[in-house]
Amino acid sequence: MSFDSVEANRKFAEKYNFNFPLGSDTDKKIGIAYGAADDANAQAPARISYLIGADGKIEKAYGKVKATEHPEKALEELDHA
Repeated sequence: MSFDSVEANRKFAEKYNFNFPLGSDTDKKIGIAYGAADDANAQAPARISYLIGADGKIEKAYGKVKATEHPEKALEELDHA
């Protein structure tokens, strides 16, 4: 989820060959609700990640993730769950 527009996220996903859509939160309501932004004046959301279960509940929160390392670590954790 980012504060970028749908079009900007589409271009980013195409550039990096993502096989999943990216969410746009241009009004920043989701970022505020999940603690990634303090208010609607935030320029960018904090890099945090949530593991959300099939029931829609947050199972784990990862604070201050590094984009280059987090996906591999999170997938490894899921494999051992």
